[in-house]
Amino acid sequence: MTTVALLAWVYLACLHGRFWQAGPALAPARPLHAPPVAVVVPARDEAELIARSIGSLLAQDYPGALRIVLVDDGSADATAAIARALPGAAERLTVLEGTHRPAGWAGKPWAVQQGVAATDADFLLFTDADIVHDPAHLATLVAEIERSGVDMVSEMVALNCESLAERALVPAFVYFFALLYPFAWVNDPLRATAAAAGGTVLIRRRALERIGGIEAICGELIDDVALARAVKRGGRIWLGHSALARSIRSYPGFADIWRMITRSAYVQLRFSPFLLVLTTLALALLFLVPPYATLLRFDWMALAAWLLMGATFLPTLRRFGLSALWAPFLPAIAAFYLAATIAAAIDHHRGRGVVWKRRVYSGTKA
Repeated sequence: MTTVALLAWVYLACLHGRFWQAGPALAPARPLHAPPVAVVVPARDEAELIARSIGSLLAQDYPGALRIVLVDDGSADATAAIARALPGAAERLTVLEGTHRPAGWAGKPWAVQQGVAATDADFLLFTDADIVHDPAHLATLVAEIERSGVDMVSEMVALNCESLAERALVPAFVYFFALLYPFAWVNDPLRATAAAAGGTVLIRRRALERIGGIEAICGELIDDVALARAVKRGGRIWLGHSALARSIRSYPGFADIWRMITRSAYVQLRFSPFLLVLTTLALALLFLVPPYATLLRFDWMALAAWLLMGATFLPTLRRFGLSALWAPFLPAIAAFYLAATIAAAIDHHRGRGVVWKRRVYSGTKA
């Protein structure tokens, strides 16, 4: 079994789209043209963060027409009022009160749909209410979509990594995402692999219309990846890391990150017990067998697999400015993610679903 684990890590390190590399990132740039852009921000109970997020969008240094549409998705706090009171809001910001969600629609896609319907801009930027944008961010995204000619540009924004729980677990989130969706494969038009990161998605309106609009992904809980799949079927997409946008949502404790993982982990497996078993076996082979065999009987192939595993984690640790001493603990981190995934599956099959911002997610689409 240790031989299989080592061979698997050799494959992943050498042939799996070089997923472990730092990945592409956009440098600040100015577009040759400045087409009209509408920024759609779905928000629900974001009073603590909305001023910083919308404020950074209002401060964008973009030479073209820019409209920001905040869709207040049934907030029970002062999210909308805070946004309306921001400097410059009267000129660039529209706040929509979200309407009741129709049957078959997930919450976020329905909120985005309402924002899209409120504007006719040629380009649409979908971003979350917990993202802060550098003033050059929008111009850089438009410059890239113009330069490359792709239909959609998406970025994995910089994530909070300050608390002990965040330092221990957040870098692995980016690592596992790249393992599932190697950026090089996503950006290769000849490969079917498609993914996006919902914090920043710039899309051409004509591409969105080609796939049938947001309605094409209306019931998807992992809406960003679903959108990328739909767009790539007849077009091209680009995915990278962002140096110009960051999430300001914090996860101070391990329980907070546990809840974040359980919200989408079993959805990613399409609520399939078979895929859960397959994933559990695969993760156990890759991440748990090497340290177990190394510590139990000092199997040299297990040790080699563990070292290779840690080496692939180093570029991600450097991106977050963390010590390489975290690398040997990747098996324990993977065990945490696996346990949260199993817990999510148990909750789903017990009919509990996942509660996020007073909304229960118990659908069946990934």
